Amino acid sequence: MLDVTPVRAFSDNYIWVVHGTVSSKRVAVVDPGDAVPVFAHLEATGSELAAILVTHHHRDHCGGVTALKARHDVPVVGPATEEIPLCTQAARGGERVELDDLGLQFDVLDIPGHTRGHIAFHGHGAVFCGDTLFSAGCGRLFEGTPAQMSQSLGALRALPPETRIFCGHEYTANNLRFALAVEPGNEQAHLYAEESRQRLAQGRPTLPSTLALEIAVNPFLRCDTATVRRAASQHAGRVIDDPVEVFATIRRWKDEFR
Repeated sequence: MLDVTPVRAFSDNYIWVVHGTVSSKRVAVVDPGDAVPVFAHLEATGSELAAILVTHHHRDHCGGVTALKARHDVPVVGPATEEIPLCTQAARGGERVELDDLGLQFDVLDIPGHTRGHIAFHGHGAVFCGDTLFSAGCGRLFEGTPAQMSQSLGALRALPPETRIFCGHEYTANNLRFALAVEPGNEQAHLYAEESRQRLAQGRPTLPSTLALEIAVNPFLRCDTATVRRAASQHAGRVIDDPVEVFATIRRWKDEFR
């Protein structure tokens, strides 16, 4: 199993430190929005930075790249259609990223919606999906369309169910509040909400999740189910059957949810 360590940044971001299989002291970082906690982690653990992976251009995911690159001459892999600081490898869906120094390989998935060029890195039983898929939720549509995001979530949903989900923010508790508003009878979501509360109370992350769990509790991956279609129709005041329209309806509902 891939060895991954969370590093907290800002109020709720996660920077993921991915340990190599050749040497656990050589690491890649995913979405370093801030270099300071990464430097602190490298110093505290005696680790050596070997690569930087970026899922999209928002500053809270790539704002630390320049400072990290100034101290560590390492490859920076990011989406081909977005401006990523000091990017050395522009990655597109269908390509494979080979991190030979770490003994790691990741397949690149195009997952637009949150941003137009958003990508994910999938490999070794894990997916680093930035702000497209959250635990029990999904990202806002800042640049893409509901159809794009629905298709992107479908691509992630098609991964093996045991895939571990490493997303960009600790939003799980709030997302589950909304998930239970959509599906109040979802027993697995109730259990997950209690487990998440306990983890957060203990100062532990709720992540990673698994795809199997997300398919069971995440309304944005359940737009083809009768319960989510019914909830979307009731919220909209009309019958909605099309999964993309169901997605668009509950995404707007989530945007205004308090």
